[in-house]
Order: sequence, then structure tokens, then C-alpha cells
Amino acid sequence: MSEHLRARYGEERLPRYTSYPTAPQFSEAVGHQDYGEWLVSLPVETTVSLYLHVPFCRSMCWYCGCHTTITQRDAPIVDYLSVLNREIDLVADRLSHSLPARHVHFGGGTPTIMEPSELLGLVDLMRRRFSFDSETEIAVEIDPRTLSRTMTAALGEAGVTRASLGVQSFDPVVQRAINRIQSFEQTAKATEGLRAAGVRGVNFDLIYGLPHQTVESCIDTVRKSIELRPERFSVFGYAHVPSFKKHQRKIDEAALPDGAARYEQAEVIAEALMEAGYRRIGLDHYALPDDPMVKAQVDGVLHRNFQGYTTDPSDVLIGFGASAIGRLTQGYAQNEVVLGRYAERISRGELATAKGYALTADDRLRADLIERVMCDFKVDIAQICHQHGTEPEIILQSIPRLQMLESDGLIRLDGSILSINDDTRFLVRSVASAFDAYLGQSGRTHSRAV
Repeated sequence: MSEHLRARYGEERLPRYTSYPTAPQFSEAVGHQDYGEWLVSLPVETTVSLYLHVPFCRSMCWYCGCHTTITQRDAPIVDYLSVLNREIDLVADRLSHSLPARHVHFGGGTPTIMEPSELLGLVDLMRRRFSFDSETEIAVEIDPRTLSRTMTAALGEAGVTRASLGVQSFDPVVQRAINRIQSFEQTAKATEGLRAAGVRGVNFDLIYGLPHQTVESCIDTVRKSIELRPERFSVFGYAHVPSFKKHQRKIDEAALPDGAARYEQAEVIAEALMEAGYRRIGLDHYALPDDPMVKAQVDGVLHRNFQGYTTDPSDVLIGFGASAIGRLTQGYAQNEVVLGRYAERISRGELATAKGYALTADDRLRADLIERVMCDFKVDIAQICHQHGTEPEIILQSIPRLQMLESDGLIRLDGSILSINDDTRFLVRSVASAFDAYLGQSGRTHSRAV
């Protein structure tokens, strides 16, 4: 990365664009009554994805940016799951019929913190309230340090098709600095157990930009990881926002790599994975050649949502649990973040929506432009504009940043077709931000572009 590009773009604080508009634009102007009306009006042909948030962990990883609560007791988890089951019924009762579910994702926190019987009960409830078939994918985020044999067996029995294992780094120095000690042997045992239980797809999550992390330790982590041959990797840059996540203050900022070092770490990870036979998907995902995500990228139908890159083509995402976000055709709806408030709303028999956002025609246009940039590194602006009944000149002439990006060599503009140059793809968020009409309005601090 040239000094000029690093100085101009590398230190920019930008959204990851897993949604548009991004969550800082949500407001209380959208509430539970709006969300209920949106659910009632879903057409009969709608396909849905389901996201279930389980916001509990046994210990806090200091890099974590998720909404989670630390507990050593099981009682709060049991109480929460009772509320979660009730919310699923409340939402399903508002639907005109049992909608087909294409994708189910358990996120956290640590979803596997619950008892195996509780997981099986949740999956059974969703199968009764939504329509599942042989193509429905069920994915679960897993902490290999706490995964038991009985839970592994339950995941297989529940029909889980994909497991995402948090690895982050195998460097013990880094692990101590982020309060997450996890051996290679623990990860290998979890991976092997999941495959034996019938879970077909295994993902590893890695992070670069962590305290005391080096190029050498990144390479070592990749080499160890590929011994287990997961089908996919997600490789994220650590987002240090201690003003937003107070536990991140336990991380020594002086030990964090700068923008140039973060870029170098990201690139050596990419090179090592591609040398091992993985294909690069979008900004931060990697998959084996026969993985459906590779085909989706080749066919131009890759998508991006709150879980990152996905092959999921569903029209609607329904979020369950505290802080969960859903996306319907009309807009976004986010549940109460505080557990007590979430439980209180559900106990009253009302939806737990705390805030949201009603999409405008311009939002939908810009969302499609941003998604194609993030997924394909290329977008036909005229084609997208015509799909939305807008003249492309209106967009092209209203974004002076595009000319700056072109003059700096990040993009090429051939008529209305924007392409990101191969050697500047790591700055894709900088390009996507050109279409963001709200950037800088919320005051929220985002992660660095590199």
C-alpha cells in the first residue's frame, strides 16, 4: 500500500456495510407497531432467514464487539430462552402462514452455552412455526473451548449444516493479550467432532490487527488452521472502539499494529490461504473451490448481510432475541438491547422492537449499489439505477468522491461501469462509502478501512 493511499484512505473510519443504511441511522421513529404491520403484510411467496441471538458467554474476550453478557450460572440463560421461545411464537402469530425458511443462524455470544435439549427444543419450535425443507441451512457460532460432546451430538441431531468456530489467533502472546486462551488441540477436537456428527460445513473466524500480533504469527495461525481444512474462512480486522465497548479498554493500545501493519497482516493471510487452495470471496471471506459461496461469486449472486457474505437469497431476515436486527422489505427493526427490557416487552405480549428504519426509494438504490461493490468489486451503475427507475447521471453527478477515487487509482469508470482495481481491493469499503448518503452524520466511530 502506497504512503499516499494509506494516508488518504487507510485510516478512514468506515462501516463494514453489512447493511445500508447502517445501524447508527436507526431511530425510535420505528417501533413495535410498525414492525408488526410489516410482518402482517409479508406476501405469501416470501422466503425468510431467521437469526437467533444468544447473548451469553462464560468469559469476556477483550476484542469482542458483540452484545453479550458474562454469566457462570445457567439460570439467566434458561430464563432468556423461555422469553426467546415466546418471541418466536409472537412473531409467527403475526404471519399469514408458515413462511419457508432458507437459512437459520444462531449467533452470540456463545449459542452453544445452552443445554443440548434447549437447542433441540428451539430448532423444533422453528420447524413448527416456519417451513423447512432439505435445502434449509442451519448455522451455529461455536466457541471450541466450551463445546461438549453432548452438544456436538445435539447439533448433528438438530440438522445443523454449518458451524463457525472462533479461532482468532493461535499465538499464545496474542491470546493472553485478548483474554482468550485456546489451543490448537481444542479447535481440532471440536472440528473433528462436528464432522463426525454430520455437520457438513465448518468455518474458521480469524482476526488480524490484534495486540502484539505479527506477520509471522498470522502465517503460523493460517498454517495450523489449514491442517484442519475448514470449508470457509472469515478474516476480520479488529475494530478497536473502547468508547463503545468498554471492555476493550483492557487492551494495550500501544501494542496494536498501525494501518500499514494491519494491511500487511491481512495480505499475508490472504496469500497463505490462496496458496492452500482457497478462493478469495469479497473483502474478507475465503472458501474451497467447490463451496457454494465460490459459485455465487462467479454467478454474481453473492449477498451481504449482518453475518457477512452469504449465499442466502431470502427476501426477508427476521431477528429474534435481545439486540437482534431484522430486515423486511419496508425497513429494519432492532430489538431492545438490554435483557430486562427485552424480556419485559415480550412478557407484555408485544414485539420487542426498540428502534428501526423505514427504507426510502433512494436507500434501496444505494443499498444495491453498495452490495454489488462489496460483493463483486464492480457495479454497473446504470443497470442498478434503471432497476430502481432512476437516471444514472443523477448518482454519478452527485458523488464527487468518485472522481477522487478514480484519480487516486482506486477505481476505473468506463461509462457507468465502476470497477475496483485489483491492487486496491482492500479499500473496497472506501469505494462503497462513496454511495453512502449518511456517512458521518451519526457521530458513531467505525473501524478503520484497513
